[in-house]
Amino acid sequence: MNGHRFAKHLGPNQNCQEHRREPMHAIHPVAFHSTRRVRLNDVGLRAIQTVMLLLFTIWPLKAEESGQDLRSAQSLQGVIVSEHPLASAAGVKILREGGNAVDAAIATGLALAVTHPAAGNIGGGGFIVLRQADGTTATIDFREIAPAAATADMFLSADGQLIRGSNHQGMRSVGVPGTIAGFALALQRFGTKSWSAVSQSAIELARDGFPLSDALAEEFAEHATDWRRQPAAERVFLKPDGSLYVAGDCWQQPDLAQTLQRLVELGPQAFYTGHVAKQLADGIQAEGGLITADDLAAYRAQLRAPVRGRYHDLEIISMSAPSSGGATLIQMLKVLEGFDLPAMGHQSAQYVHTLAETMQLAFRDRARYLGDPDADPRIYGAIARMISDERVEEQQSFVTPDRHSPAFPRDIEAGELVESPQTTHYSVIDAAGNAVAVTYTLEQSYGSRLIAPGLGFLLNNEMGDFNPWPGVTDETGLIGTPPNQIAPRKRMLSSMTPTIVLRDGRPWLIVGSPGGRTIINTVLQVLLNTIDFQMSLSDAVAAARFHHQWLPDRIQFEQRGLTPRLARALTEMGHKVETSEEQGRVMAILIDGPTRTGVADLRAPTGAAVPQ
Repeated sequence: MNGHRFAKHLGPNQNCQEHRREPMHAIHPVAFHSTRRVRLNDVGLRAIQTVMLLLFTIWPLKAEESGQDLRSAQSLQGVIVSEHPLASAAGVKILREGGNAVDAAIATGLALAVTHPAAGNIGGGGFIVLRQADGTTATIDFREIAPAAATADMFLSADGQLIRGSNHQGMRSVGVPGTIAGFALALQRFGTKSWSAVSQSAIELARDGFPLSDALAEEFAEHATDWRRQPAAERVFLKPDGSLYVAGDCWQQPDLAQTLQRLVELGPQAFYTGHVAKQLADGIQAEGGLITADDLAAYRAQLRAPVRGRYHDLEIISMSAPSSGGATLIQMLKVLEGFDLPAMGHQSAQYVHTLAETMQLAFRDRARYLGDPDADPRIYGAIARMISDERVEEQQSFVTPDRHSPAFPRDIEAGELVESPQTTHYSVIDAAGNAVAVTYTLEQSYGSRLIAPGLGFLLNNEMGDFNPWPGVTDETGLIGTPPNQIAPRKRMLSSMTPTIVLRDGRPWLIVGSPGGRTIINTVLQVLLNTIDFQMSLSDAVAAARFHHQWLPDRIQFEQRGLTPRLARALTEMGHKVETSEEQGRVMAILIDGPTRTGVADLRAPTGAAVPQ
């Protein structure tokens, strides 16, 4: 498959610059130069912008009904799968210019900061898992950190009670962003292109604009009250006259374009120690936040060893702490290897019960042991214990064959507030076989819903991922274990699970998802669907999913996958069963010999797989 599927239905080129907005005057003005447009061979960004305008004006018709096949792609070279076709195309542009998968991943991530503002970001953080064609594996931790002024009880009232919602609201909820540092480290250590080259598409998209989809326009409207609380957010998400954008409108972000251009001219380090850093810290403090210039200067992205395990004849490479994803995923896979899952039948009551029991046990270990290893190096030992054969055998012995065993403990304090599902994942493979999995986030949808004044990008509210009420755990899902309590310059625990699976020593599957704590179980089920039930990647990603996270003690099932018969059988086993909204938005690539198949989850309104 090739790029002609984007171009064959093009009409006259649409002008997306008619209502161009000028960037705000910055505190430290830097010349904002026009950037050179580079063609993407037969898949130009301009062409895709036009297709998006045509496509989104008839959304929510499926892409294939409008003559476009954006959900899957096959290639003998590279493929990129992300939440937005323009972001995927930005990465493919880099591949076609000779860049490798890491170069393309950074270009895609920067473009998502423009096209997918609910989670794509330069004001948040996340994780990269990569496996180079020469066999080198690495992970990059660019998780946000708490400001130096943060304290364990900063979200409690004077009488020691949790102020509900305070850890997700306002500038005090913002952690020190890590995305730019993480991308810069990845590019420096494993990339081949310059920061300028990988930034170019994002700058053009922010400066010149792109047409809004129905989904994005609806999100803007849903948050209109939030935008009107802050002039900087109002400037970004509302039209100059204060009205709402609608589907098909050209959305331009001149302040973000100027910020991205500054990072080209001054280098990405300017985000942490230069003019951008000062403007960022001043803006946050002016609105009551804790982040200082010193906090930004102290931030470092970290190279870390991945967490590894085996499932049957496959090797699993995933993210280690401060993400809980890899350790929890690998423990569950090792536990489930002791059961004949195909014999149970996919989505049978026995299958769902076995997975749910395994999930709750693993999530209990997650809450008990995992946090920031820089704050407590003993966490590395806890991970080794979690995925050890001895612990796996213990967990297997707790999985009863036909009866749910509630696992609310009396011997530990545990739990945390629910993590937001608004994260994003993208997967990349290049022609040489370099594989990259990236998951990053702002925490809740649109993060804090606050814009860095004058800089044009959204700020995270990741302080909400810490355990906010020390020592308090209850069956609603509130957790207060020490490993993830707030401390100065500490990274908060995450569930992000970017994962690469090797078969015969080579990348076979690249996968990840958004979804808060559901991420781990979403990735688990896509792996089981593909490995144990030998589904095609499209079917494995599309299949209904379910989730158990220990607390609350319940199975949440996507509505379309929960039949009355299944619900009745699980209830008779002692489970509480509830329906949920769609779980996750998987972006995956399967490598079968020379063929690379990319699949974007149907649950993602604008998800797209783009071939090189």
